[in-house]
Amino acid sequence: MARGALALQRWICVCVSVLLFVHVSYCFYLPGVAPQDFKMGDELKVKVNKLTSTKTQLPYSYYSLPYCPPDKIVDSAENLGEVLRGDRIENSPYVFKMREPQMCNIVCRITLNAKTAKELKEKIDDEYRVNMILDNLPLVVPIRRPDQENSIVYQHGFHVGLRGQYAGSKEEKHFIHNHLTFTVKFHKDPVTELSRIVGFEVKPFSIKHGYDGKWNDQKTRLTTCDPHAKRTVTNSETPQEVEDKKEIIFTYDVEFQESEVKWASRWDTYLLMADDQIHWFSIVNSLMIVLFLSGMVAMIMLRTLYRDISKYNQLETQEEAQEETGWKLVHGDVFRPPSNPDLLCVYAGTGVQFFGMILVTMIFAVLGFLSPSNRGGLMTVMLLLWVFMGLFAGYASARLYKMFKGTEWKTITLKTAFTFPATVFAIFFVLNAIIWGQKSSGAVPFGTMFALVFLWFGISVPLVFVGSYVGFRKPAIEDPVKTNKIPRQIPEQAWYMNPAFSILIGGILPFGAVFIELFFILTSIWLQQFYYIFGFLFIVFLILIVTCAEITIVLCYFQLCSEDYLWWWRSYLTSGSSALYLFLYAAFYFFTKLEITKPVSGMLYFGYMLIVSYAFFVLTGTIGFYACFWFTRLIYSSVKID
Repeated sequence: MARGALALQRWICVCVSVLLFVHVSYCFYLPGVAPQDFKMGDELKVKVNKLTSTKTQLPYSYYSLPYCPPDKIVDSAENLGEVLRGDRIENSPYVFKMREPQMCNIVCRITLNAKTAKELKEKIDDEYRVNMILDNLPLVVPIRRPDQENSIVYQHGFHVGLRGQYAGSKEEKHFIHNHLTFTVKFHKDPVTELSRIVGFEVKPFSIKHGYDGKWNDQKTRLTTCDPHAKRTVTNSETPQEVEDKKEIIFTYDVEFQESEVKWASRWDTYLLMADDQIHWFSIVNSLMIVLFLSGMVAMIMLRTLYRDISKYNQLETQEEAQEETGWKLVHGDVFRPPSNPDLLCVYAGTGVQFFGMILVTMIFAVLGFLSPSNRGGLMTVMLLLWVFMGLFAGYASARLYKMFKGTEWKTITLKTAFTFPATVFAIFFVLNAIIWGQKSSGAVPFGTMFALVFLWFGISVPLVFVGSYVGFRKPAIEDPVKTNKIPRQIPEQAWYMNPAFSILIGGILPFGAVFIELFFILTSIWLQQFYYIFGFLFIVFLILIVTCAEITIVLCYFQLCSEDYLWWWRSYLTSGSSALYLFLYAAFYFFTKLEITKPVSGMLYFGYMLIVSYAFFVLTGTIGFYACFWFTRLIYSSVKID
């Protein structure tokens, strides 16, 4: 009975959250992520993940540094998204007992050589952080914000070490964090006495340990940290230096704190954003753009077009017809196939594939199915959806191709299946080779690369063929007006109707609708923060669709009124040009917000942002193209043509 009430409560919470479009994941257990109960004394195994740095963007496996290994290193099973993210989850020698505090536990002792000392110094210089996991919760370091009282922010992972100077010395030294004070927060059921882990925090210290007598592994009695004498490590006043032939002793404490936070809400501290107001400002800003454009479209549709259509339909004599001006004049050329129609069909089909992938991903995310607790889930879902949306890509490109009187449907299918993925795969392969060269764990292994190729060739390509076959068998889309055999001459255009100028102007508003949210997305990707405001993102995505459609319709109408009928490619490029602004903003973000200094890391950043911008071009271009396609068919089917 209680379980049924809990299930009902979860789904009510889902519904309310979807209506409010905000932080959905706080309310209910996610599919496949069940809570684990622990009795007092149960073993808790800490796992280690990759070492990460916002300065280099190159992850490394934990055991690439001379940390204490367990008896046997075991890799955890990882999904496709985790491997692509560079996650390398392995077991560790850190083992706790539930609700049993421990003090000054010795993990191991190591002696540095010149090579390991150099590696540690490099990682400290690049501000690498160590990431650990307990019961699927990432390790965080609580940091008190100096500008706000009682406000704590959480840093993911602890720094490998720090740089500093001894008192009275100007020489900068490197120190390693070799003592960890863990805090495991748990929520206890008062009836069953079972506990669930709701928090995993650490305070790292650097301390040069001393000991009496001979070294006896874990039984050695330290002089700097002794549970019997109640001597604990609380500061880094005598830090452990990193130098060749230096001895380092790794130790840890663990304390347990009972918490009022329930298991279902344990991710709140990780996901809470202190800047909700900025997101609302972003949405209000975007809505203003949409209202402005909607007003223009409404004016064109209701006043200008209605007046034009009424006037054109009342023209009776040939003499009056000769005095026609505006968009009706080009009715005999407006549906003339464009130059490079095959390429337009390919990009329109690819855009439909992208649109379907992003729409379904957004819906899943808003419903809370893509929780950060499911690492790599978002990337895995997007990849699989991209593959299966190949069906719609083939269908859309074949329908358009048949309308352009094309006959070689297999050729257009192959182009649709390969043009965009091959370009992205080539860039990705080069970037992956660069990462391999750096010996980073972020390099995609050969097996995963084979899996990606299989998804592409084994599933996506056949689905594109199926979609194309179905699309090409359907009757061709009929044009609302007949096309003249001889193309009409386009009059000289005003400077502001120049294709390059109008295309570049058209991309500003769609970019303006998303650029504030883009800042948070870039921050989550490159500064390793959680992004989980998918409700806001979904609203911004809907605003982007409307903005792309409306700006293209407005500029297309002005173009047709100036008797220029070459609208096919211009409609695609008008909204697609917002990708250029996205790439320029990414460059601005790189130089103003990131501290990347290594050329390799800069190449990775711009390489990945080039892929993102290319994808954004295909998505926004397709939205604009289909909006304009619908608009031209609507207005030319509304007038009488002799």
